[in-house]
Amino acid sequence: MLKIKQYAFPKDNSILKKEKYGYNWPVVYLLHNKKDIYIGETYNLATRMKQHQDNPEKSIFNSMHMIADSDFNKSATLDIESSLIKYIAADGKYIITNKNDGLINSDYYQRQTYQERITSIWAKLRSLDIVQKELIQIENSDIFKFSPYKSLSDDQFEVAETIVKDIIKRDDINERGIYFINGLPGSGKTVLATYLAKYITQNDVIKKKRLALVVSMTSLRKTLKKSFKNVDGLSSKTVIGPSELGIDKYDILLVDEAHRLRQRKGIMGLKSFDDKNKEFGLGSDGNELEWILNSTKHAILFYDENQSVRPSDIDKSVFMNLESAYKFTLNSQFRVKAGMEFIYYIRNIFNCKQEDRVSFGSYDALIIDDFKTFIDLIRDKNNKFGLSLVVSGYAFKWVSKKDKSKFDINIDGISLRWNSEQQEFIHSANASNEVGCIHTVQGYELNYVGVIIGEEIDYDFEMNQITVNQNKYFDRNGKISTNPQELLVYIRNIYVTLATRGIEGVYFYVMNKNMKKYLMDFFKMI
Repeated sequence: MLKIKQYAFPKDNSILKKEKYGYNWPVVYLLHNKKDIYIGETYNLATRMKQHQDNPEKSIFNSMHMIADSDFNKSATLDIESSLIKYIAADGKYIITNKNDGLINSDYYQRQTYQERITSIWAKLRSLDIVQKELIQIENSDIFKFSPYKSLSDDQFEVAETIVKDIIKRDDINERGIYFINGLPGSGKTVLATYLAKYITQNDVIKKKRLALVVSMTSLRKTLKKSFKNVDGLSSKTVIGPSELGIDKYDILLVDEAHRLRQRKGIMGLKSFDDKNKEFGLGSDGNELEWILNSTKHAILFYDENQSVRPSDIDKSVFMNLESAYKFTLNSQFRVKAGMEFIYYIRNIFNCKQEDRVSFGSYDALIIDDFKTFIDLIRDKNNKFGLSLVVSGYAFKWVSKKDKSKFDINIDGISLRWNSEQQEFIHSANASNEVGCIHTVQGYELNYVGVIIGEEIDYDFEMNQITVNQNKYFDRNGKISTNPQELLVYIRNIYVTLATRGIEGVYFYVMNKNMKKYLMDFFKMI
């Protein structure tokens, strides 16, 4: 039977040997005060508390909670410890003082049973006022999804260790390093970036290095600032935008969504961009990647060429030509439950390379023929599971930006507006009644996503290719200085990115009849 018992720390240490689970039994424990918390696991609680009592770093704590059960084993307590670190970090009540090294996803006998036990443990912790939020609220939060305490896959952890060891090695010979991590949507690029930020700051050799996480997209940057706020060794100031860079200002820069770094093409604020180029001694053709390389000794770039969605995004060739870059590829899939095969399936369909329809079991991937049914379905999913929204490519004019009384999207008598919030749209109060654009959802994940595929793309059955109607694409900065073929690449990338946001499923509403007919070869329509 699950037992959670409180002791004064270190006052009650001497009585732990008399406790049923205080000696020679695997348990999880929480050391905390009103502000800080440490989550641990041990096979001998009495001995471990004595060790903590002798550790000056643990002198800030005054209370300990033991979490025990008669069927706990070492694998289970390690797993529960890892889960509680993630959840309590996202709960926001405490500053977590744990390190994050070694948090790796590992399977073991009856793991699912013990994972389900987290629900009852959490309920008891809430009743004791140790934690605040409900689990479903935490699991749907971006602070949880982007936590530096997320468990890594083997390949993610190997990349993290390799990079840290290589930075230490290069520093010994005063050599710079460029690290290039390529990964498809959902492969864990942002999770690895946030993990590395914490992992580096706790490494004894390089923890005092000047470090920052660069995020181009304003919305994602704001989210990650919140994620870092309650992490020991990090702060909201650790997360910056490209405009905050400066010559030799940092030792280590991690760059998330590097495919969204800008060049001087199709952007607003040309003067400030030119001024920054001058600051770095660059000409008018300078770009944000050059700013980064001039700001730091070591640059760690997280990249996906298929998520470049505007002419302002730096050309793929610039990244491919980085000299002496240490290159990695992430092959796991952490978002879409249909797995990496579904990501390739979506990419192949929009690149006209998919030949056969593939079924993905319980994963929902459907075309909805009626717009009202489509909207009602997504709203129903949002009511049941949360984080289920409608998104679209730039197939509609954004008239509500200037006149909030007007609607942007009118289909079959249903009127909708583009996202009224530019930052953290997916958690905004009215998100379920609006339509998100690429710039407010890229980098995030949803439980279910409804994608409106607009009239800006068509399908030519004779040529077996998707074509672009520039007159029906309304992102002015998205089509400036582009030819139809270049624009097709951006639009295709937008829809691939949008269609791979859903953890549990994706639903399409397709406006162009040829495009709908083409997609019906690959998705069931209802």
